[in-house]
Amino acid sequence: MIDFPNHSRSYDHTRRAVRFWGYDSAIEASFYVNEAALARMQPGVQLDETGFLNAFDANRDRICAAAAKVYVRGTRGSYDLGAANF
Repeated sequence: MIDFPNHSRSYDHTRRAVRFWGYDSAIEASFYVNEAALARMQPGVQLDETGFLNAFDANRDRICAAAAKVYVRGTRGSYDLGAANF
């Protein structure tokens, strides 16, 4: 089971997404939620790094729940979440 105890997140300009981390025992997995998904969850979001980070923070529980649904132990190191995941 994956858990999200680390509240760190960062904006990745290359991927145009907010990156965050989940942990399954000692296994760390990276997750990326893209701008389109954040804009869908937070209509009227400011379309810059600060806006997307704020949208992530406001929807953290929903994002973590979606991340837990796509996570499969040991299959890959990172997961991308898009608008279809919400």
